[in-house]
Amino acid sequence: MTLRLATMLTLLLGSLAISACANTVRGVGADVGNTVDAGEAAARDIAN
Repeated sequence: MTLRLATMLTLLLGSLAISACANTVRGVGADVGNTVDAGEAAARDIAN
């Protein structure tokens, strides 16, 4: 019983850690995309 509980807790914590990493990577991708968009807008403003 104790081994089974420890295994389930380990799997739960591992799942939480993986989902947190996925959310962080997705957030970094959005930030990079926003930075590129802002850079392009600034370049257009300078060109005009």
